[in-house]
Formats: sequence, C-alpha cells, structure tokens
Amino acid sequence: MTKKPSGLKPGETVPQSGLYQQIGPRGGKGPEVTSVKGEPLPPAPVKGTTYKLVDPARHKSGH
Repeated sequence: MTKKPSGLKPGETVPQSGLYQQIGPRGGKGPEVTSVKGEPLPPAPVKGTTYKLVDPARHKSGH
C-alpha cells in the first residue's frame, strides 16, 4: 500500500475551496491562507512546507 502525502505542496491546484494551514517540514504550524478551488496554492517561505485544509468553504447552494 502506498502512503498518501500528508498535505498539498505550494503551487498545487486547490481541490476544495477553504482555509489552508501551512505545515512546516518538521510539522510546525504556520499561517493560514484562504484558497479557491482550481487555483494554485501560494508559495511557501520554507522548502518542504505543505498545506492542509483546516476549514472547508461552505456554499449557500450546499454543493
């Protein structure tokens, strides 16, 4: 079984709109950023940083 990466890398396309938190290479938590589905994640200040969805966007239509 292949292990799934723990987060999204900077520049990857956002799969779901919402609030993403930066996770440093040693697991430290960084700032949160709001990202929109289909857009790339912003660059990170430290190599090895990933992003984790912490608060998905809620849509009026329920989709």
